[in-house]
Amino acid sequence: MVIVTNRIKTKLGFAAKMAPMFTRPGVLQEMEGFVKVEVLITKNLSEYDELNVNMYWNTMEDFTQWKNSDAFKEVHTGPTNSGQDSPILGSEIIISEVASTLESNI
Repeated sequence: MVIVTNRIKTKLGFAAKMAPMFTRPGVLQEMEGFVKVEVLITKNLSEYDELNVNMYWNTMEDFTQWKNSDAFKEVHTGPTNSGQDSPILGSEIIISEVASTLESNI
């Protein structure tokens, strides 16, 4: 399994507002190899907010197909110049492979 994390820095006060945008039902759920998305908000930051959007995929090839799809382009096309500055200060993509897990016995 592969986890693709988009670490997004936003202006203060925007992380909680933006988090639900990443977990809305939609075409992503229909993609081959898609497992889930979880959104984490980093605590104890004072200069900016930070979201970690973790996308779980069966394989890297599955993620690549999503990234190159028309559906991806549609989802990532924002409204044309809404007249407001973006709350996003920057982002970084981190790709990880699950190497080991431990689950509850309960």
